[in-house]
Amino acid sequence: MVDYLIGVDGGGSGTRALVQRSNGALVGAGEAGPSALGQGVAKAWRNIAIAVRAAFDQAGLAQPRWERCALAAGLSGVSHPPLREEFLAADPGLAHLEAETDSFTMLLGAHGGKPGAILIAGTGSIAEALRADGSRATVGGWGFPVGDEGSGAWLGLQAVRQAQNALDGRAGAGVLARRVWMHCGDERESLQDWCAQAGQFEYAQLARAVFDTEAQDPVSAALLQSAVNSLEDLALAIDPRGRLPLAASGSIAERLAPRMRPALRSRLVAAQDNAVAGALVLARRAAQAETTEAAA
Repeated sequence: MVDYLIGVDGGGSGTRALVQRSNGALVGAGEAGPSALGQGVAKAWRNIAIAVRAAFDQAGLAQPRWERCALAAGLSGVSHPPLREEFLAADPGLAHLEAETDSFTMLLGAHGGKPGAILIAGTGSIAEALRADGSRATVGGWGFPVGDEGSGAWLGLQAVRQAQNALDGRAGAGVLARRVWMHCGDERESLQDWCAQAGQFEYAQLARAVFDTEAQDPVSAALLQSAVNSLEDLALAIDPRGRLPLAASGSIAERLAPRMRPALRSRLVAAQDNAVAGALVLARRAAQAETTEAAA
């Protein structure tokens, strides 16, 4: 008997949980630390449990036994099969457990569980689609630095390359290069040290410099147009015939979507809700499927 539905959105910076009663009444929401599977499955489960407990605490309710709950989680790292299997194997005894990519739960949240496509560009980039026949598609999302074109990390990487070229004398020392030098170092050794320690998140922080210097530096303007082109490629590849409504999510996608070609802009719709709400859609479907099977 499932009394509670739990949706979880977990990534490298934090975890959010949303709890509903099986009749749809909202119980509460909670937050905790990171639950990206790449940071450890045990850590992910600890923070999920903390976030779920916080949601029940918000309602002044004692947390029920896990077997009375159906939980669906959209998690960073779940696309890696060994991590997904390890996560599922650590099930604390839930009535039902679903593990999906955080991009898919964002898609479900954006379109209320109905068919649609989503273009996500924040730190990284990816496009996902749910078709009317129930089939799914994914484009991009290959990860930094080989993929994630058009994302914040990609923009930051290009900015650092421009700063390196300017330091070498292979390019002019424009406004963007000088902004990167201020942040990362204006000597060869200091810039090398920054690059040696920086990861995807650190590069993504430099995307702001590209936007800020667009009006003063043609290099920045060209980089942003290249990012727009990359995001257009993702959107066209995920739905070549343009039959699905398209939502844009993430700080970079939301800023650049208005610059896309008119045919793509005409398909854009506002996201109905977020990833944790999308996970809750999965939890409800799982609980309903189990109830149907039990009745049969």
